[in-house]
Amino acid sequence: MPQVHFVSDSHVGHQALLSPRMQTQRSFASIREHDETLVERWNAVVRTEDTVWHLGDFAYRCTEAYALSIFLRLNGRKLLIRGNHERIGERLPWAEPVRDVAMITLPDSEGVMRSIWLSHYPHVSYPRSNRGGLHLHGHSHGSVPGTATRADVGVDCWDWAPVTLDRILARLATNGSGT
Repeated sequence: MPQVHFVSDSHVGHQALLSPRMQTQRSFASIREHDETLVERWNAVVRTEDTVWHLGDFAYRCTEAYALSIFLRLNGRKLLIRGNHERIGERLPWAEPVRDVAMITLPDSEGVMRSIWLSHYPHVSYPRSNRGGLHLHGHSHGSVPGTATRADVGVDCWDWAPVTLDRILARLATNGSGT
């Protein structure tokens, strides 16, 4: 059965992320090692029949040809929510038109239907937030604490790989009852 995965902030080709001056420094020897790790970890969990929602900042400060070469190696049907660094990413061959936000409904492993608000940015309030809805986002590179209903799905937070709803729900259960 196909699965749905979520990920954000890949920043393919973004050499500056390796600099010690960056608040969100990534510990890789080179941007090539960074990007190859992203491809390896992505393809280890995503099959060709799966869907991946990328919640923004797929690539930054690289050529479109380089971003495309990485994109084409990634398994799955890929959808993009626009991030703040999306000039290159928007031009890639996503399965559907790029959106600013999306509201989707997915069943968890027990068959409970979950309303999920997808955005690049973390929101305090979002559609269905007062009715048990979930919010998945990126942008903060793990600096915004998760709550019982909101999680950062950036690669920084999930060992450089896309993540399924059930793994997210397990983490949300440990976040307490925040807003």
